[in-house]
Amino acid sequence: MTATPATVGAWIAGRDPAPPSALHARLQELLAPWGDRPAAELPEACLAVGERMLDQMLAAGSTSRAAALDLLAVDALITYAFEVAADAPERLEARAAEAMRRIAMIPRGYDPR
Repeated sequence: MTATPATVGAWIAGRDPAPPSALHARLQELLAPWGDRPAAELPEACLAVGERMLDQMLAAGSTSRAAALDLLAVDALITYAFEVAADAPERLEARAAEAMRRIAMIPRGYDPR
């Protein structure tokens, strides 16, 4: 049995299987401000960072192929948030509802014109 990583940084660094190297590096970079926080905060960390990234990308009109890595990072972050949140199934429905509410508020200020 593998021990659960103690911090957000240790969790993302130890992903097995690891995501492709460029994506893994980007995820570590994005989660660096949360790196020393307890691993129990990982669902919130991933959701908050993914939400912020998506909002910034849409506000900046970052919809080209050049933004693909960041879009993949957003997808991975949200997926990881729910992967870890599934470890507490009694809270999963409430967490999903809150995540949908927060994501639905994005984009803030996005104008597709």
